[in-house]
This record gives sequence, C-alpha cells and structure tokens, in this order.
Amino acid sequence: MLYRKFGKTNEMVSILGFGCMRLPLIPGGDPSQIDEKKATELIRYAIDNGVNYIDTAYPYHGNGMTKGGGASEPFVAKVLKDGYREKVKLATKLPSWLIKSRSDMDKYLNEQLERLETDHIDFYLLHALGREEWDNLKKLGVDEFLDSAIKDGRIKYAGFSFHDKLDVFKEIVDYYNWSFCQIQYNYLDEEFQAGTEGLKYAAEKGLGVTIMEPIRGGKLVNNLPNEAKDAFDKADVKRKPAEWALKWVWNHPEVKVVLSGMNDLQQVVENIKTASETEPNSLTEKEINIINEVNEIIKGKVKVNCTACGYCMPCPAGVNIPRCFSAYNSYNMFIGDDSYNWIPEAERASNCKKCGKCETHCPQGITIRKHLEDIKVLLEQK
Repeated sequence: MLYRKFGKTNEMVSILGFGCMRLPLIPGGDPSQIDEKKATELIRYAIDNGVNYIDTAYPYHGNGMTKGGGASEPFVAKVLKDGYREKVKLATKLPSWLIKSRSDMDKYLNEQLERLETDHIDFYLLHALGREEWDNLKKLGVDEFLDSAIKDGRIKYAGFSFHDKLDVFKEIVDYYNWSFCQIQYNYLDEEFQAGTEGLKYAAEKGLGVTIMEPIRGGKLVNNLPNEAKDAFDKADVKRKPAEWALKWVWNHPEVKVVLSGMNDLQQVVENIKTASETEPNSLTEKEINIINEVNEIIKGKVKVNCTACGYCMPCPAGVNIPRCFSAYNSYNMFIGDDSYNWIPEAERASNCKKCGKCETHCPQGITIRKHLEDIKVLLEQK
C-alpha cells in the first residue's frame, strides 16, 4: 500500500480509502440490511492489507423509513472492534441538511460518537455542501462549532464534502482553516463541480484532498461503450477499466485519498494491488492520450449540452429539466444506464406542456421542448 501526506495535517493516509456507502446487502433490497459477515470480511481484509482511511456518514445505508441515521455508522463500529479502530483514521460527516440550530451540530456529533462507539472522529466533514447548506451553517455558527469540537477532542481535523459550483467551493475553502476536503473527480469530471481547478486550489491552500466517485458510481467500469473498451485495448499494458480510472485519479499529486465503495473481495484485492503500485505522475504520455480518447468517445455521445445552470427552472408543469437531461445523456453515454428510472414520475419529461417558458431563459439556446419529447419517446415508451 502506498501512502501520501494528507495536506497540512501531516498524517500519512493510504491512497485507497474504504467508502462505506455501498456495502454488500442481504438479499431483499432493503439498503439498511447490510450483509455484516461479508462486509466485515471486506473491510478487515482492506485494513489488514494497509488501508487506513475508513469513510462513512450519518445517512449511509438508511432505508428512508425513519428520520434517524442509517445503518453504516453502527456497523462500522462493529467492524472496528478487536483492535481495528486503532489501525485506521475514521471519517464521518455532519448531516448538513438536518441542521436547524447551533445546538443541532453538537447533538448530531455526539450521537455519531455514540453510534461509532469512539471518543473521537479523526476526519469530520460537513456533508454535501452547496450554496444553501453552506449559507445556513455559516449563519448558525459552524466555525465556532468546529473550533470547539477540535478543542475538546471530539474531532481531530475538520473538512467538508462538496456538491456545487467552483465559485462556491473556493468561497468555502477560504472561509475556515480547513484541514481537508472531499470532491467528486474522475476522468470525465475534470470540469464538474470543483473539478481540476478546485483540486489544485484546495491543495495550494494546504488541504488534503479526498476523492469520491472515481469510477462514477461504477459507470466507468460496468457501462463503458464498446468504442471506449477498444481504445483501452490499444495500450501496451492491458488493464481493467477500474484500474484505468483509479490510476488516472492517483496520477494527480494533489490527490491524497481515493474512496472506493467496494462490495466484493475481488474488487478489494484488485484495488489494493493498484494502490500498491501507482505513484503520482506515473502514467505515460501514451496512456494519458488513451484516457483522453476514451473521454472524448463517451462525451461524444452526449445528446444535450446542458450545464445544469437551472435557469430553466422551475418548470410550471413540474418537470425537472436538468435531471431529465442528465439521465438522457447518461443513457446514451453508458450502456444499460437506468438513471431515468430514478426520477419521480411527477418530474419526468412526459409532464411537459410545451409552454416554452424554459426556452426563453436557457443561456445555451437548447430546444428544450424537442429534447423532452425525444426523452419521453425513448425512455418512457419503451
């Protein structure tokens, strides 16, 4: 296992982190029913082989039936018994969307310490920050909360995970003396949310940077178009798609930890092997060019050049236009992608009344009504 210094913390962290959001489940479809025997085997195998960064969060493996936290944190507490807690850096996250007062921050942190059966969190993040969540937390005094939690030892280092635009990311980075942050990053998402510019900006400020979605929720492994697979096959060194994706992220020296939500032993073994041999700047120019070719092949299948700016919203008929376009693009970019099925019926393209209001506000000049009709025919009338 290779390790990198985690920004200004000076902690040495494994470049592969174990993400506990997509653990194996007991058959039946209930996300709160973790297959504890199998998941314990996976996580402990990873730790025994050098992984020392374990990432969870308050809502992970919730079933949507209760307002309480999900099953991931209590399960992680079980996994880290028998001396395993002392071997790892534990990361979890404040549920930002649930915070209504300054006292809520302490309430949830204290609850998480109990759920995780530990007296401190090594890396504590404000979860899924965007403009709305950030403005609320800032107003309620989140900086004082973090200062006090560090001072009294409940958390060791403060950070945040992020889902918004680059300007918001830079504002958050500059607001507080963060130790680290977590962003989405992969070879398709160099300009998505924080992107490459945000990655470099945070690193220059001394933040350790953790990466989530390095294989885009599995799409860069399981759903690649055949042309992309053919491009990878041209490489001198043959690799599986997951290895290509992870190596591309680790190739950036600013990246310190890459999270992987591994749910079978083969994935764990293969990812640990890749993490034991991938140094920064280790990809050759030919290999980088091949990944760039794959990038162009996938992006060339995009049907709607929507930037998700949101100017078309709200739709009078309730259509979630950016989400419909995103799912439509995913359907065309990735074989077998079913993102559209996750959109509530009330927000789907078939609800469009063709009023045209959205098109008067679209800065890209997209023929929104035509594309929504195409989506309806392709994805709702199959």
